[in-house]
Amino acid sequence: MTTNTEIPRAVADHEFHRSSGVLKQWSPVSSYNEWDPLEEVIVGVLDHATIPSFHPALEATMPDRHVELFKTRGGKPFPSELIAAGQRELDALCRVLEAEGVIVRRPEPVDCSRGFATPDWAECGGLYSAMPRDVALVVGSEIIEAPMAWRSRYFEIHAYRSLFRHYFESGGRWAAAPRPVLSDASYNPEYEGAEGDDRFVGTNVEPTFDAADFVRCGRDIFAQRSHVTNHLGIEWLRRHLRGEYRVHELSFNDPSPMHIDATFVPLAPGKLLINPERVAKIPDVFRGWEVLVAPRPCIPEEHPMFMSSRWVSMNILMLDHERVLVERGEKPLIELLRSRRFTPIPCDFRHFNSFGGSFHCATLDVRRRGELHSYF
Repeated sequence: MTTNTEIPRAVADHEFHRSSGVLKQWSPVSSYNEWDPLEEVIVGVLDHATIPSFHPALEATMPDRHVELFKTRGGKPFPSELIAAGQRELDALCRVLEAEGVIVRRPEPVDCSRGFATPDWAECGGLYSAMPRDVALVVGSEIIEAPMAWRSRYFEIHAYRSLFRHYFESGGRWAAAPRPVLSDASYNPEYEGAEGDDRFVGTNVEPTFDAADFVRCGRDIFAQRSHVTNHLGIEWLRRHLRGEYRVHELSFNDPSPMHIDATFVPLAPGKLLINPERVAKIPDVFRGWEVLVAPRPCIPEEHPMFMSSRWVSMNILMLDHERVLVERGEKPLIELLRSRRFTPIPCDFRHFNSFGGSFHCATLDVRRRGELHSYF
């Protein structure tokens, strides 16, 4: 496995692209969609994973049975045996990726148990450095830091800064959305039972988004409004990318929306995986695509799921148009994918699921072999 200090500089500033016949500046960062052949990826770590302090923004998305845990143990570590088991699964994932020819990099572990504050609020600790998909979005040759809505994740990006700096020094582009203030005005404690935009715990006083609320299909990027992503955040990204990309806002029947990649998953050109409980209508732009309806999750009801639903089963990672990482216990999903000419690679990831994500969340694809196309 390559450490973050071993990222090479480009051998040359430019390379020739046969498909376009033009000279293009080389970049170590290059990813336009969710399915081109994966060449380099960041995989998260669970070191020092900490239970964040209770807040309405967390309550809006977490399963009811774990609310008391956050109310009483904020700032304390998650169970050590679960952290160790999840870390073993992450390390095994890295070995699988490397065996498939992918370069793997890891963030620097950060002590998330340390408290921090801004002039407006204080937190008893952070969360983890396990989900790089949440904190940053790669669009083409650019890494974009997300303005996250949970106070506990305010400084989570710091674990990745040395990696981003080296990618920048090697020719990649690096940007950050405006860092939000996250004052009390950023949250709507009366969201439950409300309608329209008021049904979300996050308000629109400043741009916020988690990068995992976006999926990329070449020139078209699809986003969902959620408890962590607001209209201003989506609009900020739309204006930032204006010219080459089109950003579309989608809406689903999700009572606790947070992250699109357990609801709406483009698998390959012309193939889409959907959550049958949340997607009532396929967006018109996907007319003509083959739609795969995800089977119900196999995660046992009693399995601890601290921050997500069992539909994290859909949180798969495409290595190319055919190869796909799937949790080993999700046998109906594995069979569905195999029947549609994909090649599932089953991996153990159930303990990691407890922390609110799976293969897509635990990774950030920095480079995929391919160029920018329009698929619509």
